[in-house]
Amino acid sequence: MDIYTRKSRWKWYLAIAGVLIILISMFYTNYLTSNLADEERKKVQHWLMALESVSKPVSDECLNCGDFTLQTEILKANTTIPVILVSETGTIVDAFNFGESRDTNIVFLEQEVQKMQAAGIEPIQGFAQNVYYQQSSLLTMLQYFPIIQLLLIAAFIIAGYMAFSNARRSEQNRVWVGMAKETAHQLGTPIFAIVGWIEHLKSIRAEDEEIQEIVSELSNDVLRLELIADRFSKIGSTPELERIDVYEELEKCRAYMEKRAPRKVSFHFPEAGAHDPLYIEINPPLFDWVIENLLRNALDAMEGKGEIHVEVYEEDQNVVIDLTDTGKGIPTNKFKTVFQPGYTTKKRGWGLGLSLARRIIEKYHTGKIFVKRSEPKVATTFSIEMKKV
Repeated sequence: MDIYTRKSRWKWYLAIAGVLIILISMFYTNYLTSNLADEERKKVQHWLMALESVSKPVSDECLNCGDFTLQTEILKANTTIPVILVSETGTIVDAFNFGESRDTNIVFLEQEVQKMQAAGIEPIQGFAQNVYYQQSSLLTMLQYFPIIQLLLIAAFIIAGYMAFSNARRSEQNRVWVGMAKETAHQLGTPIFAIVGWIEHLKSIRAEDEEIQEIVSELSNDVLRLELIADRFSKIGSTPELERIDVYEELEKCRAYMEKRAPRKVSFHFPEAGAHDPLYIEINPPLFDWVIENLLRNALDAMEGKGEIHVEVYEEDQNVVIDLTDTGKGIPTNKFKTVFQPGYTTKKRGWGLGLSLARRIIEKYHTGKIFVKRSEPKVATTFSIEMKKV
């Protein structure tokens, strides 16, 4: 199991854990609100009983024989639950806890009663009047607590993820730059020595044509090594961009790679002279590195036999390069993963080529590179978009 499969599984595990936390929180909050709602209904029932007890008429002989202290305290205690007293005929008698102006607004109170009746809320029935009531603001806030909790957790996770991602990306950039520059530095010494040995060999065997031919090929390989070292040295620094015809640059890449490809692989590139020039701003060594990397991956995917097609066209002020190979294909769920450092399907691959390609195109050329489409065992198309100049 590769690192990206494990990473994907961990994401699912964390997502499931998060859902479980939310469900438990919602269940417990629902349990609390249900109990609190029962308590509020009992409180309204006691409030109505106290009101009817205080309102009950008494005889002149018994004006001072009743103690209503308890009932009065119960009536005063209700300061949070909005209640509406309705007579048996449906007339609104009184209201409490809706607000100073609304407690006496008959139109508003009638609308509230109609809403509660439409919602199927049963009033608490008394001897001569009924009470419609709404849940308290505390109960309402408690019901919304899981949603608020979810939003806060989501905001915390997003902020943390962005912070860690930025820190990790910054660290990766430093590693990339350090590795690239160190590689360029390490290549420099043996290249310089090889150049010296080639010149020495050329001078001592100047009359030997076979040796001179070998020396010439060695010189070409050294030039290639110098180009590779130059490419690595440009990683991490701002490269100089040139206005280049994309057709001509692609033709250079084709000419180099076609000589080194199996004979059963055919290259189909647009001819430079057959089209009007399309100019883009690029750093040629780095841009060629990207194209060559895509071509090498295509050759590996086709395993020595197939076709490579390159199409160039304009789209919304951009120049688009589509490179298609008839290789093994890429699964849809790996379209983004293939650009991650370390991802590879090769037994001896490092998984750095496409990651570097994306860095070169997006960071240094402000373009885009992505897998446009892929069908297993049929074809895969990589697309590069760059601004036309």
